[in-house]
Amino acid sequence: MKNYIKKTIYWLPRIVILIFAILILIFALLSGAADYGNGLTGILKNSPNAIPWLILLVIVYVAWRWEKIGGWLLITIAIISFIFFNGWENISTSLILILPILIVGILFLVSNRIRRL
Repeated sequence: MKNYIKKTIYWLPRIVILIFAILILIFALLSGAADYGNGLTGILKNSPNAIPWLILLVIVYVAWRWEKIGGWLLITIAIISFIFFNGWENISTSLILILPILIVGILFLVSNRIRRL
C-alpha cells in the first residue's frame, strides 16, 4: 500500500475525532450557559452537561495511544449512545452525533490493522 494512503488512514481518524469532540464539548458548555447567567458563572454552572464529552476526550486520548483499544471503546460508546439517546426515534441526531464516533472507531481499527501489515 502506498505510504501516503497509510499516513492518511493513520491521521484521518485522529484529526476528525479530536475536532469533533472539542466542538461538541464547547457546544455542551455554552449551549445552556445563558440559562444560568452569561459569562463564566453560567458556563461553570452548565459544565455538568459536558461530562459525557469530557469522557469522549479521554477515550480519544486512549485511541491516540492504543489504536485497537481506542477503536473498540469508540465503537462501544457509539452503540451505548445510540441506545441511551434512543437513536431509532430520531435518526438525524444519530447521524450527526453517533455515526461519526462509530466511523472513527472503525477507522482506528483499520489503521491499526494496516500498520501491522
